[in-house]
Amino acid sequence: MSKSAEKDRNVRKKKTFTDYWEKYSTVAILVLMVVVFGILEPQAFMTGSNFIKIIEQSSITILLACGEFFAILLAGIDLSVGSILALSGVVTAKLMVDFGMPPALAVLIGTILLGILIGGVNGFLINVTGLPPFIITLGMQSILRGLTMIVSNARAVSGVPIQFTKCVGGRIFDLIPIPIIIVLITAGIFIFFTMKTQAGRNLYAVGGNQQAAWYAGINVKKHFLLAFMISGLCAGMAGMVNVARLAAAEPTAGTGYDTHAIAAVIIGGTSFFGGQGMIPKVVVGGLIIGVINNGLNMVGLSSYYQTIAMGVLIIAAVTLDRFFGSGNKR
Repeated sequence: MSKSAEKDRNVRKKKTFTDYWEKYSTVAILVLMVVVFGILEPQAFMTGSNFIKIIEQSSITILLACGEFFAILLAGIDLSVGSILALSGVVTAKLMVDFGMPPALAVLIGTILLGILIGGVNGFLINVTGLPPFIITLGMQSILRGLTMIVSNARAVSGVPIQFTKCVGGRIFDLIPIPIIIVLITAGIFIFFTMKTQAGRNLYAVGGNQQAAWYAGINVKKHFLLAFMISGLCAGMAGMVNVARLAAAEPTAGTGYDTHAIAAVIIGGTSFFGGQGMIPKVVVGGLIIGVINNGLNMVGLSSYYQTIAMGVLIIAAVTLDRFFGSGNKR
């Protein structure tokens, strides 16, 4: 090999800021947040028990984000996840409290099947109407919130069986919160799905270029339906965990969680332009949201500042993705 050819090869291999940004940005943000709050509140924040608490508190956001990931992967969005959380939680609780249904059966109907059904309706309407996911899920958000109020009579559903709260919201050996286990299992399944299955790879292709995917023989509408069914399922699971942790189902639960889920996905490096992202980074994005909320509470700032922080992070993450991430390559 000539010296000029070797020099050209070395130039091609040289890492750019974009390469580093796509690979390390999410972890860097998490480390930065931990360092900042560790300096501000070292004794309270930098403890093992607090880190476990952060992960447990982040479990609902991470579950929602894992589902939201698939909608955004297709260059869409699901604004109904917070409302699905609320409705599935109320239905699951009422099946146990009012109808005496065993917790396992109530979870199957009120959490899994209902979440998949609502997500399927979202995907079906997107395919049939041709409207953007933003419009369909925004309308569904309002519909589901109204249904939640009707089903619950605008009152919290309490009296959830203790075996349900222990099995879903308790701790293993009084140490590891079960919601963390649920999140790890869910994330592990989706990592396998996106990396090792044809359907998972097809979702990336559809998100990257719908027309090219269609010409390649991929059923675009089928994969849109699949993505939103997964999103609905994850939101239902988040509702289940929320009820177990609170031992009650609040009809107003999940309000504003749509923003948290979207923020976790975008901060986690998933491109808002579709076709780019990874589940592990989405999990880290959810942890970043948890660290921010926990840290701001510890330094005595109100929830209003947490809302401002979410908005700033979303704008910053999408802007950086536009200039340095995958959005810049399109």
